[in-house]
Amino acid sequence: MAKTYFITGTDTAVGKTYVTQNLLNAAKQQGFSALGLKPIAAGCEQTKAGWQNDDALALQSASTCKLSYVEINPFAFKDPISPHLAAKNSGEVVSATMLQEKINPLLKKDVNLLLIEGAGGWRVPINDTELFSDWVNLLQIPVIVVVGMRLGCLNHALLTFEAIRQDGLSIAGWVANSIDPEMKQLSENINYLQSKLPEPLLATFSYQLDNNPNNLVDLRSAIELLI
Repeated sequence: MAKTYFITGTDTAVGKTYVTQNLLNAAKQQGFSALGLKPIAAGCEQTKAGWQNDDALALQSASTCKLSYVEINPFAFKDPISPHLAAKNSGEVVSATMLQEKINPLLKKDVNLLLIEGAGGWRVPINDTELFSDWVNLLQIPVIVVVGMRLGCLNHALLTFEAIRQDGLSIAGWVANSIDPEMKQLSENINYLQSKLPEPLLATFSYQLDNNPNNLVDLRSAIELLI
């Protein structure tokens, strides 16, 4: 049975895909099998194979378990906006039950590590009445939080952790991802979060202009904790 985690962020554009890719690659480098999924992607381009998203393609490429694109990303929408609006614009509906039907068979895949990347932050709506977090509650899997290190991240991080705990889910750890090259007192901000969050800091990523998942980050201890 795969060790399965849901990857969320403190906001959109905080580097969830970049972190997920790095974790998948680190697991592979240590001899483990790994699979990354992106159930909902808003912001896709039309291809010969249908609508596809760069983030989902990146996770597909980083996985050792080779699945079709539609398995990796069953709900792909054109507009780079909130999933519930992107689905409406495409004339489609997404629900927690539908997500469960699409992803549940993949939870049985014979891999060591399975990472499921969300869209945006923890409370992103998938329709007019349900949030992405409602589906994760159905899954009942641990959460990894990517904290985008920039001004305002302390508030975003503490509120995100509070919401996840209120939902009754466990948090496996968090990643500090530097997304603002000019952020002042970065280390002090990370130290503050470490003092307030009982969950382990899995890794710290320095600012990378190209978000290249091949940039070297020592994730051996993170993989040991997760697998």
